[in-house]
Amino acid sequence: MESQNIADFPRPVHHRIPNFKGSHLACQSLKDLDVYAGAQEVKMDPDKPLEGARLLALQSRKTLLVPSPRLRTGLFNKITPPPGATAAVLRKCATSQGVRDFSIPVGLDSRILVDLLVVGSVAVSEKGWRIGKGEGYADLEYAMMVLMGALSKDTPVVTVVHDCQVRDIPEDLLEDHDVSVDYILTPTRVIVTGCTRPRPAGITWSKITCEMLEKIPVLRNLRDRERQAGKDVSIQAEPSPLPAAPLSSVGRPGEDSASAATVWVGNLAPSVRVRDLKQVLRELGVAPLRLAWQGPQHSAILHYPDAAKAQQAAASLQGLHLGSHPLSVSLPQPGQQRGTAPGGQPRQ
Repeated sequence: MESQNIADFPRPVHHRIPNFKGSHLACQSLKDLDVYAGAQEVKMDPDKPLEGARLLALQSRKTLLVPSPRLRTGLFNKITPPPGATAAVLRKCATSQGVRDFSIPVGLDSRILVDLLVVGSVAVSEKGWRIGKGEGYADLEYAMMVLMGALSKDTPVVTVVHDCQVRDIPEDLLEDHDVSVDYILTPTRVIVTGCTRPRPAGITWSKITCEMLEKIPVLRNLRDRERQAGKDVSIQAEPSPLPAAPLSSVGRPGEDSASAATVWVGNLAPSVRVRDLKQVLRELGVAPLRLAWQGPQHSAILHYPDAAKAQQAAASLQGLHLGSHPLSVSLPQPGQQRGTAPGGQPRQ
């Protein structure tokens, strides 16, 4: 998609549900589906290529639900445009910023019954087999909604992709918790998959990790409910702790670990503001604990809780264009003094 210039903002499209030129056109095909016409409550992912679908739902006065970002604050939010919202305000409500500014949380006890799901995909087959980013959030959201009684196995699932994303997918790549799709919308066609592959009937607790429980409060709540109902909610065993590093390999307390958990971002375009960088970091799911903005030097330093998070952020930002400039991204090199840019020059 990048090499053929099919991709659209935000770019590059690696490590995300890719946006593409013609996504709004593909989303318009929703209007032609009977399952959409009859739906009152629709749940749509917050991915950029689904922006046109979210706008269509708001224009059609349907109840629009979106997942909470990375499920940190709940399962999903309801988009609530202000009274008398103009066409311009509705367009803003459909954006990722609008999702944050014009939504309210939906509690676990809310009586929600979703009539239609619209999900993003990295690739999908005409058989209805779907591949996402690999983080499993869409599949987990589906399983959690089933457990809440918010949808049934017959709730239709739609995805919106570019034609080049429709590929043959080997069945051995699929797992029991993967969600299949019933309809594929592209800029040129509507594919009815006729997929009969069973979808998750609930959460497979044996695939849940301690880290997931720690990061997703609603998952802990659902686990407590299942436990009280007498269900087996055993999760993956915690990995054994790594042996402590020998003292000889450690410098002054906190120095190496703190330095390793930073990412330097440079070559920021003069028009870019700190809020622009923060928005991109949130959309990529790599928001730092702290961001040190160095506007005059067109750079910033991102601080993360550990080196793994910093490495994930650096990988997500590599090759990204923000404004008119490609970002320069680097991690500290061994022995590099903290607070210096690549090459050892002091950061101003």
